[in-house]
Amino acid sequence: MAIERIVNTGNDDDVQEQELEITLRPKDFDNYIGQERLKQNLKLAIQAAKKRGEPIDHVLLYGPPGLGKTTMATVIANEMGSNIRVTSGPAIERAGDLASLLTNLQDGDILFIDEIHRLNRTVEEVLYSAMEDFKLDIMLGKGPSARSMRLDLPKFTIIGATTRAGSLAAPLRDRFGMIHRLEFYTADEVQKIIERAAKILNVKIDSKAARELAQRSRLTPRIANRLLKRTRDYADVNGDGMIDTIISTESLRLLEIDELGLDPADRMILNAIIDNHDGGPVGVETLAALTAEERGTIEDFFEPYLMQIGLLERTPRGRKVTNKAYKHLGKKKDTKQQTELL
Repeated sequence: MAIERIVNTGNDDDVQEQELEITLRPKDFDNYIGQERLKQNLKLAIQAAKKRGEPIDHVLLYGPPGLGKTTMATVIANEMGSNIRVTSGPAIERAGDLASLLTNLQDGDILFIDEIHRLNRTVEEVLYSAMEDFKLDIMLGKGPSARSMRLDLPKFTIIGATTRAGSLAAPLRDRFGMIHRLEFYTADEVQKIIERAAKILNVKIDSKAARELAQRSRLTPRIANRLLKRTRDYADVNGDGMIDTIISTESLRLLEIDELGLDPADRMILNAIIDNHDGGPVGVETLAALTAEERGTIEDFFEPYLMQIGLLERTPRGRKVTNKAYKHLGKKKDTKQQTELL
């Protein structure tokens, strides 16, 4: 299987980090830890497609960032024995860019579009017929002399990834034959991911330290791998390279990541709701202004995990912290004011 990345806009440090991240990514279902329900469905679809000699149907993967959508796309391509080309929604600015990508595909190829919800609407409309009929409609010329031409395309597969499935236009979403959500991992699964990554990075880590990192990684593989690499740095500088519970605890303390995996930004959001709005409810726009974070960042990155572990609630009137959040932050709830509000 060949992987071709269409666009890379990062700097040199980002490129090195991406290359290291790619080496940690599993290549097949056997090494992909977690997402058992999704793997079971995809295995069935892949076996059926290979038996018929056809490409797998278009796949839409959605869920919070860092759960392995890009990795799963690569695994699907490997399992199918197909080439994969990687791009992103913002990189396809014009319909001509999409036409160039599609006409250069071969039968059975996979085109992975990350952040597919950010596709230009004009590009989306070109994609409709390409996905459904494997035809490409293009306009030649302008004005009264303009005419439409329809080109045949190879039988390809689109794999789309998004953190906002609801932002996709309904006609585009309906053209995906398989739509799957990636769920948060369990602490046991994240621990296995950390231990596997440690072997690849040639890092010695004991099981208790791996468990501690897993419990503080927000149930997200990307964060788990990042914490492992930062803890490795701490072990190399302040120890003999071996990661034990002492090293892992000190490293996480330096990173200001607490026992629930909250970092300073998470605590800032919860404290802003408690200190400025008596625990909520508060609108997300107000919360974004209070914390100087973008609304999309709050909704896509912070909220899912805070809600998953029961520290934050979404109500019709806005965001509200729970009693568990008060207890975790060591704050007392103003019961007198709550009674007055009632």
